Amino acid sequence: MRPLAERMRPRGLDDMVGQKRLLASGTALRRAIEGGHVHSMVLWGPPGCGKTTLALLLARYADAEFVAISAVLSGLPQVREVLGEAQRRFDAGRRTVLFVDEVHRFNKVQQDAFLPHIERGSIVFVGATTENPSFELNSALLSRCRVHVLEALSADDIVIALKHALQDIENGLGARGIHIEDGLLAQIGHAADGDVRRALTLLEIAAELAGEGGEIGETTLQQVLADRTRRFDKGGDQFYDQISALHKCVRSSNPDAALYWLARMFDGGADPAYLARRLTRMAVEDIGLADPRALQMAVDAWDSYDRLGSPEGELALAQLTIYLASTAKSNAAYAAWNAARKDVAAYGTQDVPMHFRNAPTKLMKSLGHGKDYQYDHDVEGGIALDQTGFPDAMGERVYYQPVERGLEIKLKEKLDTLQSARSHARANSGKHGSHR
Repeated sequence: MRPLAERMRPRGLDDMVGQKRLLASGTALRRAIEGGHVHSMVLWGPPGCGKTTLALLLARYADAEFVAISAVLSGLPQVREVLGEAQRRFDAGRRTVLFVDEVHRFNKVQQDAFLPHIERGSIVFVGATTENPSFELNSALLSRCRVHVLEALSADDIVIALKHALQDIENGLGARGIHIEDGLLAQIGHAADGDVRRALTLLEIAAELAGEGGEIGETTLQQVLADRTRRFDKGGDQFYDQISALHKCVRSSNPDAALYWLARMFDGGADPAYLARRLTRMAVEDIGLADPRALQMAVDAWDSYDRLGSPEGELALAQLTIYLASTAKSNAAYAAWNAARKDVAAYGTQDVPMHFRNAPTKLMKSLGHGKDYQYDHDVEGGIALDQTGFPDAMGERVYYQPVERGLEIKLKEKLDTLQSARSHARANSGKHGSHR
């Protein structure tokens, strides 16, 4: 009656596939588990990588009671009940491995409930999470646990687990005489996308379709795999890792890699409006004035997607991605904006220089507002070179420093010439010099 994935759960460390970095022979964690010296820990990894299985094995090797709760289904009253039972068990001389699935879904108060019991040793706490513990778990709980990172299983590792299931007579499909070629097993391994539980479920469905003594052929397998989707978490670490990869490939002028990550995110169900917004951000942060067309193209692509929807509108964002990755790059405007904001915070509320102040009344004029202001259009050359623009206490600053790429080459030539002329004019008039 139990699913194949549950029946084939490893009963010893040697039965586990993957996770060689953590559990290979001679590793510190493996020696500790085999010696029964278990410690409280947080297991961080994607679905189907072995977190629950490892917790079960911890209890088995340590000869401890295994108790599992889910943060999705359990509230604080149930947590307290489980902890009370664990304390009574501890007083009677037996330890409890308390496995908390999806532990990141517990709030701070619920997480804090475990702390005194971890400290007393009445439980060996094992939390499982698909989210980054640094962000989702409070520091008090993290300080009492070791964090172990589990990785998604490779397709080759998953194929090993599938072959075990086909050969196992007692718990697997060995008694049913199911046949399948290695190449088709590899297809299941890839389709499972790192999740061994998902792979075993796909194999079980295919075996049901094939029947006793049957063969799982190409046609049967395509039926089973027809609606498969890749692993993607729209709000978790994988999501932010992938958008980070897309952004960095655009910045590195690698259009092919950028296009791959865009396709990955669309394939996983990312919100197209979010992707359009992030691509527009790339246009202003990493391309800027090296190619001012990029921003307009980003807005146009966003508008095109809104008009066309999927799948047609996806091409507009793909085209934008290729252009952003291929064109000239500059973060000079981005850096200049950050420098200006930093000065605003550092210098506080500085007075506007008198020559820039508005003077709509006689009183204001009598107080010196607007005095000595030079109207640039009336000055020879169209620029009042010796006129300062910053508050007197700051002196002149230079935030924007164009790079020698794209249109900024010409902007740099013009601004360098102007800066030199301004420095010369101010030196002659005794005004403040420039500060970088």
